[in-house]
Amino acid sequence: MRARLRAYPAVALVGPRQCGKTTLAQSLGGRYFDLEQEPDRLRLDLQWEELVRTRELIVLDEAQTWPDVFARLRGTIDGDRKRNGRFLLLGSVSPTLMTQVSQSLAGRLSVVELTPLLRSELTSNAQRDRLWLYGGYPDGGVLDGKGFPEWQTDYLNLLTQRDLPHWGLPARSQTTKRLLAMLAATHGQEWNASQIGKSLALSYHTVNGYLDYLEGAFLVRRLPAYHANIKKRLVKRPKVYWRDAGLLHALLGVRDKVALLERPWVGASWEGFVIDQVLAALRYSDRSFEAYYLRTSDQREIDLLIEMESELWALEIKLTARPTTNDMAQLNAKADLVGADKRFLVCQRTEFVDGGAAVLCDLESLIRYIEA
Repeated sequence: MRARLRAYPAVALVGPRQCGKTTLAQSLGGRYFDLEQEPDRLRLDLQWEELVRTRELIVLDEAQTWPDVFARLRGTIDGDRKRNGRFLLLGSVSPTLMTQVSQSLAGRLSVVELTPLLRSELTSNAQRDRLWLYGGYPDGGVLDGKGFPEWQTDYLNLLTQRDLPHWGLPARSQTTKRLLAMLAATHGQEWNASQIGKSLALSYHTVNGYLDYLEGAFLVRRLPAYHANIKKRLVKRPKVYWRDAGLLHALLGVRDKVALLERPWVGASWEGFVIDQVLAALRYSDRSFEAYYLRTSDQREIDLLIEMESELWALEIKLTARPTTNDMAQLNAKADLVGADKRFLVCQRTEFVDGGAAVLCDLESLIRYIEA
């Protein structure tokens, strides 16, 4: 974060509500304004000329709720383009929904995404053990083992009743709740907007539009299908995953680890959890990448393909502590279809076996490999 502020006049720190953006911003010092609060808007308005002459960092929380501030930011930044580290904007929606950012501040700021807590950020084994079940929201139970799943249920109720409509989602709250439940039931499956729309008595165009908002609010991830010139027909629909496993589990009525492991969809839950942790680690390592999955018409599938500038990684994610040699052989056969440079069989066996192009590892070892 500090490096981005040194390099740009403004930085936008985006991520879901309650993931820790405000705590991180306040640790950097400066002058803080919550633009959802009318008194803070008034204070900023009256003090603007004085503030922009100081050398202090100006932190604007929930900046997207007060569009008038973006024109001021642009004028102030353009008045002294060589001065960096002036403004930190916090937002609970992605830049695709923060249209003011793209229209007013293009080329003037850098965007950083903050996720809920990651495995590598937790300090105790108990916290790391809770992360998959509870999810990574600091107040959702991962730190102290308290609050799950009531906190997650309240969080989603607040989003559907207040935040998502405020950000522009045109659906009624009850419709949004039904959509969230359907997305939980189809977690990790191919996205079928027509089928979902039929269940909600909506067109597939409308459902796709609603999904855009949920993705922009960092609730779900659309993982696109990989396209390559191979001799097999490929599935073209994206998959949709919940980005936080704790929210998924709360929606599906899971309260403890025993109940989670008994569910028939537990493998899909683990798969989505690993994907989110891996992609966050890559993003925080400042690597440029694109993420996909691959499925052929004869059901040969690669859970995660990561395309970087010079490499293609293929990841097979299995919820097992006893992978077999056949598991690795199958991964290699599928990875050969797309010419993957590295192949990772990610399981719960706590060791890192590097076979050159093929690697057997657990999630924690893979994260260390990425960070290194």
